[in-house]
Amino acid sequence: MSIGQEIKESFKQGSTHTKLIYINLGVFIAVNLVKVIMMFGGNVAAFSLLPWLQLPSDPIGLAVRPWTLVTYMFTHEQILHILFNLLVFYWFGIIFLQFFSQKQLLSTYLWGGIAGGVIYLIAYNTLPVFTEMRYDSALIGASASIMAIVFATAVYAPNYTVYLVFFGPVKLKYIALGYVIIDILSIAGTNAGGHIAHIGGAAAGYLIAQIMKQGKGSNLGFGWVENIFNIFSPRKTKMKIVHKRPLTDFEYNQIKAENHKHIDKILDKINKSGYASLTKEEREELFKMSNTNKGENNS
Repeated sequence: MSIGQEIKESFKQGSTHTKLIYINLGVFIAVNLVKVIMMFGGNVAAFSLLPWLQLPSDPIGLAVRPWTLVTYMFTHEQILHILFNLLVFYWFGIIFLQFFSQKQLLSTYLWGGIAGGVIYLIAYNTLPVFTEMRYDSALIGASASIMAIVFATAVYAPNYTVYLVFFGPVKLKYIALGYVIIDILSIAGTNAGGHIAHIGGAAAGYLIAQIMKQGKGSNLGFGWVENIFNIFSPRKTKMKIVHKRPLTDFEYNQIKAENHKHIDKILDKINKSGYASLTKEEREELFKMSNTNKGENNS
């Protein structure tokens, strides 16, 4: 099996958690592969996938490419960016799945990304501080989606403890709180839009956890996306399992009496007309009953 086939089979057999990681990696490779090809072609700016995938802060740009509200959350350009995001997503995804389903993981990822994108758009189009950069800014990365997963898990199981290098045992609620404090303090930096989107993702995760606590939200409105994922999964053979309850003594004795009565009729027929007068079904029934009686032990 070739490497390509192995990756294809791994994607098919993998969980939703695994598929999301593969999609992020695939988009990252595609974005940078196109960049390398264009560089060797002599014109780096000739074509780039990023404008087609990143979320523009300009409402007109969004109206032209509305799909970017979804594609941005699967898009990375820098190796350290995707490495950090996928490591956090991998570990917190495992913890999330101890309490929730694969469908809920997918829905939380998507709602977190959408919430982060919407908060980013609102901030850049309403706050005066972003007026000058409104038409030159765009958002990429899975951070808002991952923040939703982190917060949904931390709000649902706040005292769940993980062990961090240099820190030892730390409860999830403190990790989530630390993340949001860092994001708030970092808004004044060079990646204001990204940190604002993180806060939107965290808010979505908080709301999702509250819905889950009420026993609602089996797929949170994105069950149809899970069905699309399942198209690429191997079909499972359906097996029907029938459980038979044991017979009561009365039922067993009743069936046994009826069988003996039927055999007596066959024996009477033999006495009157001989064995040759039996039908094929009667001969088989007589043979079957004689073998059954050999195995019985009476007490």
